[in-house]
Amino acid sequence: MPESGKVDRQFFQEHIASRLGAVREDIHRGPAHGVDFGVIDADEQAVVMATDPLSILPELGYERAGRFAIQFVLADVAVSGLSPSHLAVSFSLPPELRDEEFAAMWEGIHRECQDLGVAIVTGHTARYEGCSLPWIGHGTGVAFGQRDELIYPDGAQPGDSLLVTRGPAVESTGLLTTLFPGQLSLAESDLQQAQSLLEETDVVRDAIAVGTVGGVNAMHDATEGGLLGAFHELAASAGVQLHIDTEAVPIRPGVVAASEALGLDIWRATTAGTLLIAARPGATEAVVETLESRDTPVGVVGEVVSGHGVVLDGEEVGPPRGDSSWRVYERLLEESDLS
Repeated sequence: MPESGKVDRQFFQEHIASRLGAVREDIHRGPAHGVDFGVIDADEQAVVMATDPLSILPELGYERAGRFAIQFVLADVAVSGLSPSHLAVSFSLPPELRDEEFAAMWEGIHRECQDLGVAIVTGHTARYEGCSLPWIGHGTGVAFGQRDELIYPDGAQPGDSLLVTRGPAVESTGLLTTLFPGQLSLAESDLQQAQSLLEETDVVRDAIAVGTVGGVNAMHDATEGGLLGAFHELAASAGVQLHIDTEAVPIRPGVVAASEALGLDIWRATTAGTLLIAARPGATEAVVETLESRDTPVGVVGEVVSGHGVVLDGEEVGPPRGDSSWRVYERLLEESDLS
């Protein structure tokens, strides 16, 4: 039985990459495994587009859940270095979702888009039997800019420095400790620190800031498969090898204690909020200063070299199979009153 999550690279290459509809000259960059967005040429401008599912967790409160969900959609556009400008969004809602609950969710989406300068231009909203939370739709984000301004997730080059913001398991730790606080043996201070990480899951603003720094060759956000999965996606898409010192990777307060209580492998746990950045050595200091000016923790964790794969602390490590947070979530859900 296939693993949950994204299809693997082999399936993508065999069944998707060669079947992409009509061939058009205005497609500058089409779909690629591990690459966050595509690019259309429009006269002298580039149009960046990315589509992602919308996951809504009512336990967070509908307005807050809507804000988080739309951040994840817009992140895949923002890693181009451009500011997202437009959004199309579609909802397939369960019939039992009440009007006031959807209105609160929409308020969160509206406020986040308003703050980022993103206009919602079209979409679809309906209730259908068989639909259920949390996966209730998808969004497509758009940004416009000059082609030579774009930063690509597969642009890492040998000789680049590799930087990581925030570190592993930011999203997983914050989410699981918020949803299941009563099932964890954690000191109150550790629990509060871990829960506060939910407010650090936005990479949109960090990515836009990094996009203003010259000499950045690649950006990629770490989601499914965690930080290890993101390392592999960055390396495989660019055809390079990453050498990483895990001691240099920032780890947010609360992550270690919470992961021990959860039984969570932090390196393979989904971690929205974390950016991988490949920058030329001469640009590394400017990237660090830009992020630190935003109070975003960042570490220079290694380098990009010729070759393939990911080397952690001198040992080559393969890609993760699935995401370690999913089984923890399923176990906690079965044990809780949320199921």
